[in-house]
Amino acid sequence: MLGYARVSTTAQDPALQHDALTAAGCYHVWTDTASGALAARPALDDVLARLGPGDVLVVWRLDRLARSLRHLLQLIDDLDSRGVGFRSLTESIDTTTATGRLVLHLFGALGEFERDLLRERTAAGLEAAAARGRRGGRPAVMTPAKLAAARALLADGQHSVAKTAAAVGVSRATLYRALNPAP
Repeated sequence: MLGYARVSTTAQDPALQHDALTAAGCYHVWTDTASGALAARPALDDVLARLGPGDVLVVWRLDRLARSLRHLLQLIDDLDSRGVGFRSLTESIDTTTATGRLVLHLFGALGEFERDLLRERTAAGLEAAAARGRRGGRPAVMTPAKLAAARALLADGQHSVAKTAAAVGVSRATLYRALNPAP
């Protein structure tokens, strides 16, 4: 069994994780000091590369391994396809057993359900906002008042496009787009 530990900062001590992983039978433990949000974790990459069929990757807690449920399920799926087991000590998940695989699949189903609910709520919110006349995105920089002022400055012939854009507080590209709207 190979262990993986992660702490977020150098101020944190991985000793608790190391002790638990060693007590669980890990003969080697890799440790990263990195935020869970970071994709680059050299020790994790190294242990994943060394795992082979019949090996088991052991972590102290699930959040030490993956950035999200989706990331966790992808990692476990990859390990499973390579014949590698997975074990989390705190959550008592062990994919080398039928019960552990069931629990992991339940986590996956709950994660998918949560993503579907989020997607539905987002769509409903956007639909409700559109019904109230609101639209998403950044507010338009070029307002009708700015466009009228820009046209007046350009009409007198004494202002260049660059000076006019600067005077109304927009970029030249924005001014050109407003003056020559696409069909």
